Amino acid sequence: MLLAFIRKIIPQPLLSAYHLFMALSGALYYRNPSKKMITIGITGTSGKSSTVFLLGKILNAAGHKVGSSSTIEFCVGDDCTLNKTKMTQLGRWGTQRMLSRMQRAGCDVAIVETTSQGIEQFRHRGVAYDVCVLTNLYPEHIEAHGNFENYKNAKKKLFAYLATRAPKRQFDVPKTAIINGRIESAKEFLAYPVARRWTTLASAPSADRSFIPENILVRGDGGSFTVDLVKFNIPLLGEHVVDNAVTAVACANAIGIGLQLCADVLATISSVPGRTEFVKLNAQQPFKVIVDFAFEPVAMQKLYEVVEKIPHERIVHVLGGTGGGRDKARRPILGKIAGERATLVVVTNEDPYDEDPQEIMNMVADGVRLSGKAVGAGLEIVPDRRAAIVTALRAAQENDIILITGKGCEQAIVGPHRSMQPWDDRAVAREELEKISHTWEKSTT
Repeated sequence: MLLAFIRKIIPQPLLSAYHLFMALSGALYYRNPSKKMITIGITGTSGKSSTVFLLGKILNAAGHKVGSSSTIEFCVGDDCTLNKTKMTQLGRWGTQRMLSRMQRAGCDVAIVETTSQGIEQFRHRGVAYDVCVLTNLYPEHIEAHGNFENYKNAKKKLFAYLATRAPKRQFDVPKTAIINGRIESAKEFLAYPVARRWTTLASAPSADRSFIPENILVRGDGGSFTVDLVKFNIPLLGEHVVDNAVTAVACANAIGIGLQLCADVLATISSVPGRTEFVKLNAQQPFKVIVDFAFEPVAMQKLYEVVEKIPHERIVHVLGGTGGGRDKARRPILGKIAGERATLVVVTNEDPYDEDPQEIMNMVADGVRLSGKAVGAGLEIVPDRRAAIVTALRAAQENDIILITGKGCEQAIVGPHRSMQPWDDRAVAREELEKISHTWEKSTT
């Protein structure tokens, strides 16, 4: 609370100068570690963390030692730990400290998930990017940026910065911008003077090269597509996964990895932590449990598109308002989506920060009610998140799908004054499944 007050009273130019000083001093203190690695920055509205994950797997398999920083995890080579900070992009010194750790451990590639708010706070400055990627772009984080144009402009600053960086003599990687060609503003992002301007998913007049998936087939057990006649089979679910995979392939190709090797590696990846991740206790479990990070309307719609391809009877959905103090307008929208698609919606608490959690839940529940549901009739409001998961599991019938969304593999619930309660939706679901598993054995004997 005090920090938020200080930020309000300090003039913005002074605050910006402070952020820039911290970024540059951090890079100087740690001796510019990103200058000694091939450094890839991945930004966008969604798909960033999944793309980082897939790209890291490809590059490690290709013989690189990769460090990565994302919402999901921090990796130094094969040593990966889940991100417990509740920060997608670490602070200025935190980013440089992490890059230094990667470089000292012998990593030759660093992948940094880079956010719009991180860019506005100069967390990207002092990072010597070689390749920058825009996964997609649509209205989100509007309360933080004021409007969509400001949000877009924050993303553009990353590519403007890339254009000012000199190429690294020790690596044969020209400065490369990789842009989702489907977005309306692709031309704006491709306008910056870098050595290579590539697009994914669709072509653009100013692009030097495009990675466009063809023959796309999305099934309930995975999907397939081709790029430049190379066939890709992926065990992951959803058309958005195809987008993420193609983006990862373009990034890998930018540093010299062939498409066939990318295809071989992607065929072995059966899950991404906290992204459409199935929680299965044993073969007797009569219903499916899926944990997913989806916390905004577009991602939620995409998740339901995935779920509709999986054979099932009913859907029981546990969700919250995805964070206090931000993007309040999306809360009833999320509730309405769940209300229209699920048989039972269990609204619960989720990272309230300093906001009243009951108020957040009420806003989500109001959206659920727009679908015709009411408390006791397709809607339950259960403030305790564990109890909400228990409610969903106890309501589940054979062949149902239980969705638990909003946190994915996050490791804490954040309350007032950034207090953190250790948490993992996947672990809690598994613990509660264990408690009721004896009932499945009886029903199958």
